[in-house]
Amino acid sequence: METIRTMLFAALALVLFMMYQAWQKDFAPIETAQVVNSTPSTVNSAAIPSTDAPVVPVAPMNSDAPASTVPQIVSAVIPQGQSIQIKTDVYDMVIDTRGGDIVKTRLREYPDTTEPDSEAFLLMDNGTSHLFIAQSGLLAKGSPDHTSIYSASSTQYNMQDGEDTLKVTLFWQGQNGLRVNKVYTFYRGRYDFDLEYVVTNNSGQKWQGSVYRQYKRSEDTGVEQSSFIYTYTGGVVSNAEKPYEKIKYDDMQEENLKLEMTGGWVAMIQHYFLAAWIADPKETNHVYTKVTNDKSYVIGMVTPPKTVLAGETKTFKTRVFVGPKLQSQLSEAAPNLGLVVDYSWLTVLADPLFWLLSWFYGVFGNWGWAIIAVTAVIKLVFFKLSETSYRSMAKLRVVTPRLNTLKERFGDDKAGFQKAMMKMYKEEKINPLGGCLPILIQIPVFIALYWVLLESVEMRQAPFILWLTDLSKADPYFVLPLLMGATMLLQQRLNPAPLDPIQKKVMGMLPIVFTVFFAFFPSGLVLYWVVNNTLSITQQWVITKRIEAGEKK
Repeated sequence: METIRTMLFAALALVLFMMYQAWQKDFAPIETAQVVNSTPSTVNSAAIPSTDAPVVPVAPMNSDAPASTVPQIVSAVIPQGQSIQIKTDVYDMVIDTRGGDIVKTRLREYPDTTEPDSEAFLLMDNGTSHLFIAQSGLLAKGSPDHTSIYSASSTQYNMQDGEDTLKVTLFWQGQNGLRVNKVYTFYRGRYDFDLEYVVTNNSGQKWQGSVYRQYKRSEDTGVEQSSFIYTYTGGVVSNAEKPYEKIKYDDMQEENLKLEMTGGWVAMIQHYFLAAWIADPKETNHVYTKVTNDKSYVIGMVTPPKTVLAGETKTFKTRVFVGPKLQSQLSEAAPNLGLVVDYSWLTVLADPLFWLLSWFYGVFGNWGWAIIAVTAVIKLVFFKLSETSYRSMAKLRVVTPRLNTLKERFGDDKAGFQKAMMKMYKEEKINPLGGCLPILIQIPVFIALYWVLLESVEMRQAPFILWLTDLSKADPYFVLPLLMGATMLLQQRLNPAPLDPIQKKVMGMLPIVFTVFFAFFPSGLVLYWVVNNTLSITQQWVITKRIEAGEKK
């Protein structure tokens, strides 16, 4: 009977966990972000760049400055609004000469599907249904924003073999003598890159302006979402005081975000992938969000006004991360950027589990075998707890016939039956909670591993054996869920039979319910459950046989 309660507790915990996910998705209260850094800032919070029209100026620029002495910047000028193709070892990217913005990004190391001829995954795009672009510019009168037209010396930039960097320079020349170079610098094997504004002031007057960077995207990610598994898509803000704060689309609709923060980063994230603007650690930026008329969502940062004296050239640099949630690169790119791999409230357990998985992957070269090895290690860690549980179950199994006799003797006298049952437990040294607590203690580990397998981009399209070509997706032939249900059924046969007929029916339904439920789970997680059940059955069978053999002597 205690085994029944244990299984019901485990099932209830799992169901409640899934219900919590669904509630977080649809009904969680909206928390409007507040100012997180009280450091005074000279940023004009009203001077936020427009998302559809020319920007609002911050500082006037002397338009009467002579421009006759400005040299020719490039010999060949690309037509307005033309696409510039960028190819590195990790990117196929398109930059538009209008604004010099990133309007399309494919990740060459991440195919869209597991098919051999699959295109690279499309993370950023300027399409109407799947809009996700990176915009940036200068906030000052007579300066280029994300609607201005740049020129370039080529329409194609490729990172050549043997080169570790690729530099792409866009040029803008103002009539007032201001010259701006917008420079992207990409690095081999990395998903972080640099964006620089090189401002040369030949106006004869000092120039003052701010640099803004923003992401604009539609709610649709272009990736099909599972109805059973929820992953967060939306904005994130990070700084020293609040390392990871989600800014949901609902938050943005409710109220525009306005806050000042020193250092940190802002990002748009989705399952497995993200794009982030990373601020200078010592610089105080104004962070903002907007919702456009076409229901696009914008999150960005504006620097404090900066001054370039007449005849002076200054460079304003920012860092960008666009790519997969690779924990090794995220932690190197910016403090707390690794938190976008969201393990929820069980990060303290999930982090070492991921480290262990990665270590075993280094040994086997296969994430499926790594999951099996981690399952074995977890089983070993909880070996003594499991042994206590199975001993309690085995003893309960032995005394079940006597409990049935007691039940018949007391009939409807439930109080008398409970008293006699507890007396028998005491005489036989059976702990009623012995079979329950060890399993409940292991539930957080299971949920932590669930987050690891769900959130880690390393599991995306990771093959195992035969038909299992993607451990992040459900088993296409339902073999693992059926095996999981079979192992649950076999495990029940080793447990003491329920005394209550209703409980017996519920227990009989659990393997079916879990099989259907897990048919939609990532196959990597179901693999863990199958292996864990198999090891548990082996351990329980040995202990049960020993207990039963001891009773017969």
